Amino acid sequence: MDGILDAARVGPLAGGKPDCLIVLCHGIHADGGQLGGLAEVWRGALPTASFALPHAPWARRRLGLFRRRREWFSIRDKSPAAYEAGVRAAAAMLDNFIEAELKRLALEPHAYVLAGYSQGAMTVLFTGLRRAVPPRAIVAIAGSLIGPDRLRAEIANRAPVLLMHGVDDSVVPAQSSRSAARVLSEAGVPVETVYRPGLAHDLDDVEIREGALFLRRIFFNNNW
Repeated sequence: MDGILDAARVGPLAGGKPDCLIVLCHGIHADGGQLGGLAEVWRGALPTASFALPHAPWARRRLGLFRRRREWFSIRDKSPAAYEAGVRAAAAMLDNFIEAELKRLALEPHAYVLAGYSQGAMTVLFTGLRRAVPPRAIVAIAGSLIGPDRLRAEIANRAPVLLMHGVDDSVVPAQSSRSAARVLSEAGVPVETVYRPGLAHDLDDVEIREGALFLRRIFFNNNW
C-alpha cells in the first residue's frame, strides 16, 4: 500500500470538459465497481459531471481475495476509538485523491461532490465536513457519523448532506443515520433524510433517484 488510491472513472455523458467531479466511495468487501450502476444512473441526471470511484486502500487479505475485497479501515476492533483512528487515516488518503482528481480535470477546488455507501458513507461524512474547501454536497447511504463528539471542534464547513438508510438494516442500523442527522443539525449542517421501509443493508432504486434529485437541486442552485 503506497498511499495513492487507484480508481475507476466515468467521464461526462455530455462529453467534453466536466464542470464538476462526483466521488463515489464503496462499502466494505468490494471495490469501486460496486457503485458503477449508481454512477451510470446519476450520469444520466448530471450529464456534465465526471465520476471517480476510488478503490479503498486496504485489501481484506483473510478472505483470500484482493482486488474485489477492500476496506477503508479495519473493523476488527469495533471500538469507537479504533473506528475514528481508521477513518482519519482513510480521510487523509481520500483528501489527496480529491485534490489529484480536481487537478487532473482542471476543476476549481470547490467543484466536487462526495457520496458513499456503508463504510464509504462513513468515510465521506468524516472527510467532507473537515475539508477547508467544502464539497458542494455529501450523500451518505447506509452509513454512520464517526467521531460525533469531535465534530463541533473539527468541522470546517457546512456542506448540505443527504442521509439515506433502509429501516430494516441490521448491519448498520437506521438509528445510525437518525443520530447523525441530529448531530449534524445541531452543528448547523443542512440535512435531508430518506428512510426506506422494508430495505435492509442495501441501495435501492428509490434512493438512487432521490440522490439524483438532491444533486440536481444542488447543481441548479449553484448555477452549474
